[in-house]
Amino acid sequence: MATAETHHTLPLPGFDKPVKLLIVVAPYYKDITDNLVAGARAVAAACAAEVDLVEVPGALEVPSAIAMAERLADYDGYVALGCVIRGETTHYDTVCNDSSRALSLLGLQGACIGNGILTVENRAQAEVRADPQGQNKGGGAAAAALHLIALSRKWAGKSKGIGFRA
Repeated sequence: MATAETHHTLPLPGFDKPVKLLIVVAPYYKDITDNLVAGARAVAAACAAEVDLVEVPGALEVPSAIAMAERLADYDGYVALGCVIRGETTHYDTVCNDSSRALSLLGLQGACIGNGILTVENRAQAEVRADPQGQNKGGGAAAAALHLIALSRKWAGKSKGIGFRA
């Protein structure tokens, strides 16, 4: 059981320049996602990051909104938030797999994204994971985005070149 495990959490990174995060949330289960947002905002505030928030209809639209923001806006990173609770049909699998895959592909293209879209069997699991005083998965997603931003800034401007030495 995961609750009996001990997990290592990296300390939050520090920044010399301001950080601008976009939280993209699908508020289908609003009480759950409100807690995810609260956790994400608290972690962002601990790093003095500026935060904007946008809402989209569902978890499948979260990656699309992040892709648009990556192309059209000026954010350092993104926090993807939502909650998908298993139902009676296979739609759960489609939403979980496709939203996660799309976020991963955006990350592989260089977007700094923390994935806090909960994929759970029932409401009780979602409540525990979303609670900012509990598992705080919203805060964890914000921390992941902030760590990726720190890495991207560390490696910014460095190039391996194309095989020629100057």
